[in-house]
Parts: sequence; C-alpha cells; structure tokens
Amino acid sequence: METRNTIQKQTILLAVKELANHPTAEQVYEKVLAKLPNISRATVYRNLSVMADRGMLKRIGVPGGADHYDHTLETHYHVLCTQCGALEDIWLEEPVVNLMTNAQEKSNFTIQNYQLVFNGLCPCCEAKYKTQNPLQ
Repeated sequence: METRNTIQKQTILLAVKELANHPTAEQVYEKVLAKLPNISRATVYRNLSVMADRGMLKRIGVPGGADHYDHTLETHYHVLCTQCGALEDIWLEEPVVNLMTNAQEKSNFTIQNYQLVFNGLCPCCEAKYKTQNPLQ
C-alpha cells in the first residue's frame, strides 16, 4: 500500500536527520514544532513509528528509557552511556554475522532481525567518575 509523502512526514524525517544524534520522539517533536507549530505530538510519534516499521528509520529500543531513532540504515551497532544516556554509532569491521543464525538454532524462532546496543560510560562520564572516585 502506498502512502502519501506529506509535508509533516518530510519535516519529521528531516528533523531526525538534522538532529543526527539518535533523537527520541520528544526531541523530534520539539524540532518539528518549530517548523510546524500546529502539529500534534501524537502525529509525530505515530509517523516515527510508521517510518520505523517501514524501514525508513531505525528504532533503537533503550531499556528503561524512550526509544531513539536513527536515519542511518546501513548495518551498524550502537553504544549507550549508562550514566548520561548518550547514544552513538559503532561501525565494526567484522559484523556479528553468525549471531542471527546461532540465535535461531538455539531458540527455534525464525529470527528476522536483531538489535545490538553496547552499554558503558562515555569518555566524559568516565572522566567525571574517575575525578569523583580517584582510588578506583
């Protein structure tokens, strides 16, 4: 089924690309609101979800937090700072090729996709931690 490419959808997609930092739906809404003052929060959230479902964006689930959206569709992974919530891309030279196959064999599921998010401290948070805990 073909969908219309509305100004709202174009503006939402452009906002995700312009923010370029794996924004949440709320961050996208704030950016879009500046250009389309009459747009509703529900419209932005719904369109982001539809775009992710249709493969126009990647939805990155963050346990205990809001989903983030990524406009980069090439195979890559993410790293999440457990302190400040920064989310960044990781480009690995050797993608985790056998992960889906192994998961499928061990689960008896037909694996269609996977999402890999590494957790740790970003350089800024690590420096703060070391400053506050100099003996560690």
